[in-house]
Formats: sequence, structure tokens, C-alpha cells
Amino acid sequence: MSKRRAFLQSAAGLPALTSLAAAQNPAQPRAPRDYFRELGLRPFINAAGTYTTLTASLMPPEVMDAIHYASSRFVHLNQLQDAAGARIASLLGAEAAMVTSGAAGAMTVGTAGVITGTDQDKIRRLPDLTGMKSEVLIQKAHRFGYDHAVRATGVRLVEVETEDDLRRAAGPQTAMMLFFNDAQSRGKIDAPGWVRLGRQLAIPTFNDAAADTPPVSRLTEYNSLGFDLVCFSGGKALRGPQSAGILMGRKPLIAAARLNTSPYSDTIARGMKVNKEEILGMLVALERFLQLDHAAERQAWDFQIETITRAVRDIPSVSWTIDVPPIANNTPHLKLRWDPSQLKLTPPEVRRKLLEGEPSIEVTPSTNESELVLTVWMLQPGEAEIIARRLAEILRPG
Repeated sequence: MSKRRAFLQSAAGLPALTSLAAAQNPAQPRAPRDYFRELGLRPFINAAGTYTTLTASLMPPEVMDAIHYASSRFVHLNQLQDAAGARIASLLGAEAAMVTSGAAGAMTVGTAGVITGTDQDKIRRLPDLTGMKSEVLIQKAHRFGYDHAVRATGVRLVEVETEDDLRRAAGPQTAMMLFFNDAQSRGKIDAPGWVRLGRQLAIPTFNDAAADTPPVSRLTEYNSLGFDLVCFSGGKALRGPQSAGILMGRKPLIAAARLNTSPYSDTIARGMKVNKEEILGMLVALERFLQLDHAAERQAWDFQIETITRAVRDIPSVSWTIDVPPIANNTPHLKLRWDPSQLKLTPPEVRRKLLEGEPSIEVTPSTNESELVLTVWMLQPGEAEIIARRLAEILRPG
């Protein structure tokens, strides 16, 4: 036997070559890999919501089809952004739009575009704002963790509370007015008032509405109201790629935002790139979301909540309320309460038991240790029944 033949025969048993042979023979079925198990990870039932740390939402088959389609073809990235952005803008009644690296990425590139316009020298120099406008006005009650995405451009946030404060603070260095949509009830200037003041002072207005759909009408509401820029997260209710988002608004501002990010290399947001798969997946996710029967979806959520509460309603001292946040995450939140002295368990202990059990169940983080909070909008078919059974097992005495 030749050395070559002996080598091939011995190598045929190696896993890598076996896998390669299977991949080259499409007729041979390939067992699906449990990737998370291989990595020592436990997936969970998501009764918490679209938190980034919990990997937000699951992409539906239509979105995955678009991602797989794009993954096997080359295309000019700018041409794809042009076409997808035009389609998104037409669907949402905006002048222009683009797919961004999440809502946070949208805030950075949108702010950068406002500051630099299409001036290549300014684009290259960010976050060095020498000779550029360097301040962004924001209501004190609207300060939030994600405003770091705006500050990343080098600007300073100037806090105001009243209309008079804002007029006094506005000046030659004011580049933009930032509005945090979920904080509408906390600030003294509402969304229409913010737009009105921006127009009077000739200052662009930006509305961060990242988590503020459903309802579906929110996707067009803020454009109609007159905000110059609006952003939404792509990986929450829209169920697109979690790493994608939508920035829409006035055409010159979107054009400038595009120049401040990938594929252009010498830009502040070069690392905030979105690939062809994310762009196409985001577009298809939006198209799907706009076509959904949202009333039927709400009914399904109500049924899932009823399934869970029915399982615990006869357990001593257990009570519940259903809360629907008015703006962000506008879906039913089930809040369960009970007397720990009767059930010998506190809500944090129940949360731990749900997480450590089989299957693992995540519930909504809460600073109120007297209640257990769940949402149902990320549940898959049959999971409400699993949660109901597990809660009854844990809470029922004996």
C-alpha cells in the first residue's frame, strides 16, 4: 500500500474530514448542532421582555429568509442602503431613512450628521469639535443612559427644564435638541412643544423612540409631528436583527449621517457598521410588522396572561394586576403578589427558582421585591402553559 493511500485511509476517520465530507455531500443528512449546549449555555423562556442583555426578540422565518438570501450574494453596500432606506422612508412617511447599528448607533450617526453636514473635514475630525457647534439641549428629566451615544460625538449636553430655560440656553453653539420619548410625562415640555421650539429657533430636533412600538402608529407619529430625526430599535417589537435599527428624518440629515459611518473609513461611527444581511433583514422585519394583525396579537397576549393567572388564582394570598406602560414596552405586564409569610417564599426567591429550573424561565427585572413581574409578548407557542405549571408548582404550599 502506498504511503499516500495509507494516509488517506487513516485520515478518513478524523472528525474534521468527516464533517467536510458530509458538507460536500448534500444527500447525506446532517444532524443539527446544539451550539449553546456545546458552549455550556442554557437557553430560557423569555417572560421578561426585549432587554438587550437577554438578546431582545427572536427573528421570524421571513427575516431569517432575507438574511440567508443576502448571505449568499454580493451587493454594493451603499446601493443597498439607498434602496432599503428609500423603501423604509416610503413605508413610514419620512423624507429619508437608513438602517443603523441599533437605536444607539442611530443616535450617534444622527448627531454626527447634524454637526458635520457633508463637510468631509468636519467628518474626519469628530469628536474634535473645534470650529463646530458643540452643544445639545435636553430636558433635565430626559437624561438617560443612552444619551452617551450622543455625547460620543464630543458634544456637551445642556440641561433645561422650562421653555424659558431652553430659549436662554439656545445659542450659536447649539447643534441639536434631544428628546427622550419615554420621558414625555416627566418633562415640562411635551413632544409637540419640543418640535415647535426647535422650528422657532431653527435647531434640529431628535426623538429617541427606541422601544416605543407597539402600537404600530408610533412608527409614523413622530415624523408627522415634525421631528427632524427619529430612531427606533430594530430588535425589539419589530423582531429584526438586534444589532439593527432605523433612523429616519429630513433627507439632508440622513445623507450626512450616512457619511459619518461605514463603509466610510475615517469616520466616528466606522465601527458601527451594518452588513447586507442586517439591512435586508431590518427592511423585511419592518414590512412584516406593518402587515401584522395587531389586534389579534393583543388578544393572544391576553389569552396567555389568562393562562398564567388561572393556574395560580386559587393559591392562598396570591393576587395580581396587569399594567401596560404608556410609552416604552407598551404591552401587558403581569404583576403577581402574595403574602410571603403564608407561602414561605419571596418574589426574588421565586424568580431564582424559575431561572434555575428546567426549562429556565426569565422574568422582568424589578426593583420592587414585593412582586414578580412577567411579560408575555416574547413567549413562543406553549410557553405560557409551561410558566403557569411552574408557578403553580413553586407557589402551591406542600
